[in-house]
Amino acid sequence: MAGFRHLFFHLLSALLLLASLPISNSQDEQAQALLHLKSTLLDPANCLETWKESSSPCRFLGVTCDSTSGEVTGILLPRSNLSGEISPSISLLSSLTTLLLQENSISGTVPAELADCMNLQVLNLSSNSLTGQLPDLSGLKNLKVLDVSSNKLSGSFPQWIGNLSGLVELGLAENDFDEGAIPPGIGNLKNLTWLYMANCNLSGEIPGSVSELSSLGTLDFSQNKLSGPFPMAISKLRKLFKIELYQNSLTGVIPPELADLTELREIDVSRNQISGRIPAEVGSLKKLTVIQLYRNAFWGELPRGFGDLQFLSAFSIYENRFSGEFPANFGRFSPLNSFDISENNFSGRFPGFLCQNNNLQFLLALDNKFSGAFPDSYANCKTLRRFRISQNSFSGRLPNGIWGLPLAVIIDVSDNEFTGRIPWEIGKSTSLSQLSVRNNRLSGEIPAEIGKLSQLQKLYASNNSLSGRIPSEIGSLNQLTTLHLQDNDLSGSIPSELGLCSRLVEIDLSQNTLGGGIPGTLSLLAFLNSINLSRNLITGPIPDGLQSLKLSSIDFSGNKLSGRVPPGLLVIAGEEAFSGNPSLCIDGRSGNRWDPELGGCRVSSKHKYVFGNRMVFTVLVFSALIIFLAGLALVSYRSLKLDESIRNKDLKQCMEDEPKWKIESFYPLELDAEEISNLDEEHLIGSGSTGKVYRMDLRNRCTVAVKQLLKGNEARVLMAEMNILGKIRHRNILKLHACLTRGDLKESDSSCFAGTHGYIAPELAYSVKVTEKSDVYSFGIVLLELLTGHGPVEPQYGEGKDIVYWVSTHLNQQNASEILDSRVSSSAEECMMKVLKVAILCTTKLPNLRPTMREVVNMLINADPCNLAAREKNYCKNL
Repeated sequence: MAGFRHLFFHLLSALLLLASLPISNSQDEQAQALLHLKSTLLDPANCLETWKESSSPCRFLGVTCDSTSGEVTGILLPRSNLSGEISPSISLLSSLTTLLLQENSISGTVPAELADCMNLQVLNLSSNSLTGQLPDLSGLKNLKVLDVSSNKLSGSFPQWIGNLSGLVELGLAENDFDEGAIPPGIGNLKNLTWLYMANCNLSGEIPGSVSELSSLGTLDFSQNKLSGPFPMAISKLRKLFKIELYQNSLTGVIPPELADLTELREIDVSRNQISGRIPAEVGSLKKLTVIQLYRNAFWGELPRGFGDLQFLSAFSIYENRFSGEFPANFGRFSPLNSFDISENNFSGRFPGFLCQNNNLQFLLALDNKFSGAFPDSYANCKTLRRFRISQNSFSGRLPNGIWGLPLAVIIDVSDNEFTGRIPWEIGKSTSLSQLSVRNNRLSGEIPAEIGKLSQLQKLYASNNSLSGRIPSEIGSLNQLTTLHLQDNDLSGSIPSELGLCSRLVEIDLSQNTLGGGIPGTLSLLAFLNSINLSRNLITGPIPDGLQSLKLSSIDFSGNKLSGRVPPGLLVIAGEEAFSGNPSLCIDGRSGNRWDPELGGCRVSSKHKYVFGNRMVFTVLVFSALIIFLAGLALVSYRSLKLDESIRNKDLKQCMEDEPKWKIESFYPLELDAEEISNLDEEHLIGSGSTGKVYRMDLRNRCTVAVKQLLKGNEARVLMAEMNILGKIRHRNILKLHACLTRGDLKESDSSCFAGTHGYIAPELAYSVKVTEKSDVYSFGIVLLELLTGHGPVEPQYGEGKDIVYWVSTHLNQQNASEILDSRVSSSAEECMMKVLKVAILCTTKLPNLRPTMREVVNMLINADPCNLAAREKNYCKNL
């Protein structure tokens, strides 16, 4: 018996030893696979520090193992700041079930060897920088989660996904796949609960097979090129709680059967071409939290049931054609946070319960037809951050509490019929960056409390009946860039404290009854670009210091100003900007050649006396000099006679060969014509259709650029431009020192124009008349170059096409974001889109539809092209 026991234990020990050997070998193999993976990854945060040969792979950070076999089953390293590439050695981990590497910076391709990990159930490589074709993983029959979204994958869209029938979650969004249709086999994924296929270049119609996705909770096909009618098949997905179809080209109407989706919480079909009414049945979807229908063609009244929703937090339907009265109880029972119904045709009374639960932050209802008094219930809505109800027909007084919103960034009640005063409560809106009350019937004084708005950047209060003085407290607004108070009844003098608003770019105080003088402190406003004080009662001189500013727009007309017009301002604005001031005069003018109101400045009697004495002294000096020179000439006459005849002969020959240079100087700089004309091709720095540009270091240590014009009509036209440029004094315009000509420019009375292909306005193809609007077009091309990073003419635009055609094509396809230069940070996209709108206005085909250059400057300053269009679109609403 004892021998039997001894034999039994011996055999058992041997079996255990044999069983342990494969495990050890397998662990070594897997350790080497993991270490090779580590070698292909960059790990600046040392997350893989524990991955060492001396340690068991089961002790590696982020690695999990089977508790029985010791096999590696998981690699979990999300958000670990890893870069580099994924090693194909990962295929040696035959028991791997989970691979989580999302939200890193891993690049390279997805290794095809992943298809050998037959036990893989969860694969998440999203939010990296992976490139290339996604390998066929259809053999991974155990796969439940596949997420490679937010990478840079390319090639054909993976049609094999329909073979992964066990998938529960599928994410292929935000990649650069070739344009293609949604695979019909997607209907095989009956276990799918999450489908994320946004922005991956899908086109065509949504296949009816999606109706087979009976377990689906989230459906996201947004930001693609899908077309056709709104898919009826979606109405059969009874477990669906989130629909994301925004930014496609879907048409048709919302089917009443959508109301069968009783679990639906979020729906976003914005930025499509869907039309018709919202079925009344949809109002019965009681679990709705988010409704986004903006930028479509919906019309008619909203379902009454929307007023009974209890969980709604976001509602955005702007830029449609909805009409009728708004549901009176809307928001009464829900925690509404965001509300935007702008640019529709709603009428009647405004709903009074949007802020019933004190959660509302964004209230935007501009450009509708609401009328009557604005509800008093919003006086206590202190959570508001953006409040915009402009372009309606509201009347009466605004509740005082609405003026004092401590968190509000924008208060915009412009273009209504509001009456009453701006109350002292405005001083409580300390977060305000923009206050717009223009085009109303407001009266009374601007309260001194306006000076407490330390964050205010833009104040629009024009076309009201505001009276009294401009409060001196306005000088405390050191963030203010735009001040528009024109067309009111303001009186008193312009406060000198206005010069303390150091960031001011625009001032418009025109059409008031302001008196006193122009404060000299305005010369301190280094960023000031536009100032309009016209049609007031302002007296006294124009401060010379204003000439030091970078002004592009000035209007002091229609006042009682006196004295000389500073010549620097005259060059910038012209005489019209100073007309209607009979006591103003211009230096250096004899008589009233242009404007009978602006004559030449008279010289005082004291100056006349000094000037007369100087003239007498000058005559005496010149007389003595002439006598001296005459005597000197007589003494040397004989000795020079012979030389003179020789020189005359040589000079005659020289003049026949080459005429003299004629130099016209515009600045007091000594220039030698022969030195400048000695151009060296080694110093060529550029050339164009009208000539070449050279760099030249003059003997007086001054470095200049010399442009040599080609002969021809172009030279004749440009010579006229040179005469204008020589008279302009502006820090933002290149200084023209002199112009040299030699011989006769000849060549005729016919008109001509010169320009570079791609910058020339289209009307110059049938007219040789160059106008300001032609220059505006060229400036628009320059803006497009800056925004896109492309030139005016490139092969990718197509034969005979230019950048304007390329941009308009993308806009027609609703791909505006693809136009912008990808090298610029996405955080600047909103501002770039605003400048893009300016560029589009500048490059309009019809010249009369283009803005003036002054309007362009103002739009760029405000980055708000919507001002010109007189109605504000979405980009403006989100300021």
